[in-house]
Parts: sequence; C-alpha cells; structure tokens
Amino acid sequence: MSAKILNANEKTCQHAAMKHPQQNKRAPQAHPPALSVPSYHRILVKHGLIEKTMSIPDAYKVFLKVGADPEVQKLRRKVAPGNRIKHVPALYLATAMALQGMTKQELDALKLRIEERPASKSSLGRVAN
Repeated sequence: MSAKILNANEKTCQHAAMKHPQQNKRAPQAHPPALSVPSYHRILVKHGLIEKTMSIPDAYKVFLKVGADPEVQKLRRKVAPGNRIKHVPALYLATAMALQGMTKQELDALKLRIEERPASKSSLGRVAN
C-alpha cells in the first residue's frame, strides 16, 4: 500500500515540478511604458496640460507651476483627505484631485496661465540685456 501512495506522490511531485516554471511567469502588463513615467507626468498628460512626449524634467517644472497656481491651490485645500486615485502617490494626490475637479474651460485657462509664465520671465530677461 505504501508503495502505491509513494508512486502517487512521486507523480504529483513530478507533475508539480513540470508546472512550476510556467506558473512563475507573470503575465505581461497591458501598458508597461505608461508606468515607466512618473505619476506627475501621467497626471499632466491625462488633463491635457502637456504632450505625452515631453521630457520628464520639463514635465516636473510644469507640474510645479501647476501646483503653484492660485486656482489649483484653492481646489487642493478642498480635497477630502480620504480620497484616493489609483497609481498616484500621496505627494501628488491633492494636485491630481484638484485637476480632476476642474472643468475643461478651467483646465484650458490653467494651460494658458502656465504657458504665459515662462514667456513673461524670458521677455523680461531680454529687455534687461
């Protein structure tokens, strides 16, 4: 009797050993490139404030300008502390929630304000030279 049980166990073990490598393989993720960029970049692209091809350092500069905008700051204060968005760290959550609560017109106005800031600074620099 014990020989039959041993053989059954051997078959089970052999079968499990054969399946083991296949089970360890993870299914490929649907969008690996999207997760390879920082969340602030994805947030800005999602709301149409930057192009998807913008470099990460430039996107971060834009994100800082967005966070410094008075309208965004006002909305950030109203964000409930318990709210969450998938794949957004807490550091960027309030800004992401504020942008999510804005209308298309408000986002367009924000985009214009963000684009105006560097132009006005550079034009002042040219006048001074």
